[in-house]
Amino acid sequence: MAKMKVAQVSKAGGPIELAEREVPKPGPGQVRVRVQACGICHSDEFTKEGHWPGIEYPRIPGHEIAGVVDEVGAGVIGWAKGQRVGVGWYGGHCGHCRSCRRGEFINCETMPTPGIAYDGGYAEYMLAPADALALIPDGIPAEEAAPLLCAGITTFNALRHSGALPGDLVAIQGVGGLGHLAIQFANKFGYKVAAVSRGTDNAALARKLGAHHYIDSQASSPAEQLQKLGGARVILATAPSGHAMTVLFDGLGTNGKMVVVGASMEPIQVTPVQLITGRRGLQGWPCGTSADSEDTLNFSVLTGVRPMIEKFPLERAPEAYARMISGKAEYRVVLTMPAV
Repeated sequence: MAKMKVAQVSKAGGPIELAEREVPKPGPGQVRVRVQACGICHSDEFTKEGHWPGIEYPRIPGHEIAGVVDEVGAGVIGWAKGQRVGVGWYGGHCGHCRSCRRGEFINCETMPTPGIAYDGGYAEYMLAPADALALIPDGIPAEEAAPLLCAGITTFNALRHSGALPGDLVAIQGVGGLGHLAIQFANKFGYKVAAVSRGTDNAALARKLGAHHYIDSQASSPAEQLQKLGGARVILATAPSGHAMTVLFDGLGTNGKMVVVGASMEPIQVTPVQLITGRRGLQGWPCGTSADSEDTLNFSVLTGVRPMIEKFPLERAPEAYARMISGKAEYRVVLTMPAV
């Protein structure tokens, strides 16, 4: 049997280790993807540290996967060898739970996310259910497409469903891995964009990415600054800090809504009066399906939205993971596979 190189976690809390495995054979309804690039996401920590219940080890992390179809299993329709495809956080759905029966596949109760429920993209090859695949358009390389399958779709999809209209004030909290993409999408959607971050280090970059205003949350009350601009129709909270979201909430205007995509265990403290006054809302948003991923990719190619990335070869996966988790990375870290 042919062998492939992988980076895996053998036990919860264990290190990321390089190993060899047999190249997997796709079963019915599955597609084998020859991975070209895989983004490293902070959520990979769920697998690395065992924070997600039910993970079976050893497990190969990775849910920002870009590559090409290498082989299709029995019963697969619509996919053929050589097509450019990606797999994100949405790794298929059960089709039987209440959410699936209502067509809300992203809320599937048993969502089989790659890198958690099954082996992900820190490998030269991986298997995925056919319904998890998104077609990657020409015009974007694999290493730039990969982060768009998680960080990209999360911000793109949240903004387009937020209720904001062109010309509305939309604030992006955070100028990091999610935020730097959200600013670009918000600008391309025609919003008046205010970027909110700590200090002035990100001011020039935020404006370069498309922010019309930059608010230093350390210099003054960011909520008051948003109110001076008229009050935000939407605040997209991307930096995982419950405290930062709390102090920003009063920056919403009438009928405004804070949409949370930055995952944090820290609570957001909002009183009933804050919600009632101005009829303001608070909502979470979980990425999207493979069809949403295709929309994200196509829009990005059309408008020039791109992630800022640092690339590492697969054999440096432990170093690349540490770089991302340290917070010192240039926004997104991507593993690249040897060319075939």
